Amino acid sequence: MYTRRRRRYFLLMGGCIGLFVSAWAFVRLWSVPAAIGMCVVAAVIPPVAAIVANRRGPDDRWWDDPSGDPKSDEWWQELDGRKKPPPPPPK
Repeated sequence: MYTRRRRRYFLLMGGCIGLFVSAWAFVRLWSVPAAIGMCVVAAVIPPVAAIVANRRGPDDRWWDDPSGDPKSDEWWQELDGRKKPPPPPPK
């Protein structure tokens, strides 16, 4: 599940680097506005790549999914405020 996201991230970031390098190594010789446009597109790619890399897949376990340990799950629910703490024992 993480391999697919990592691969997409590196493909996007590789495309970003490719756009920057080709814009100022080759394209600027023919058209500076086109090179600037390529850099603008390349500047938009890193945030998109971060979103793609951090997107939860349908088979990913999320931070608030139950872990299977009842004591731990109860503790986390109490910590998150979803469950009230048990009352203190009477004296």
